[in-house]
Amino acid sequence: MPALQPKPETITLEQYEALPEEKRVEVFDGIIYDMASPSQTHQSISMQLSTIINNYLLRKKGGCSIFSAPFDVKLSDNPLIIVQPDIMVVCDKDKLDERRCNGAPDFIIEIVSPGNPSDDYIRKLYYYKNYGVREYWIVDPRRKTITVNYFENNIVSVQYPFESIIKVNIYDDLYINFADIAELLNI
Repeated sequence: MPALQPKPETITLEQYEALPEEKRVEVFDGIIYDMASPSQTHQSISMQLSTIINNYLLRKKGGCSIFSAPFDVKLSDNPLIIVQPDIMVVCDKDKLDERRCNGAPDFIIEIVSPGNPSDDYIRKLYYYKNYGVREYWIVDPRRKTITVNYFENNIVSVQYPFESIIKVNIYDDLYINFADIAELLNI
């Protein structure tokens, strides 16, 4: 008979908040997972995407705000689920406080790190879909693909190459030209 694996120790919100500020972690079902530091390519893509989206939001003068990591999103209290998306757009200001977004952002972009691609493609996809994120993009610099998950109209997943111009589905007129980003960053 195989030995039983010990159940990982879970943490509370209070324990999470007591962690050192420089410690980069996410919490899934009360279990802490360390995060790797982002690469230069990761940061460059994040900056370009954040700039495009922020400029769009400023032009529209709407009620949505953009945030980039590290900024916490608490998807659930019990079990505790806290993530730090690379980029997120939040349109419900009532979800925001000085510490975090409490509830699902409307739009999330994760940029895949080579050390843990399953986090973005499997774990986060599951949690984002089940906790109410409207749209979730996975940008994979190594594979040069963007996977768009639009959960509102039962579109599960559409994959695009980096040469694509991709519509952000939660908006009527926001398109992101990844060919321009790839050329600018020499990817």
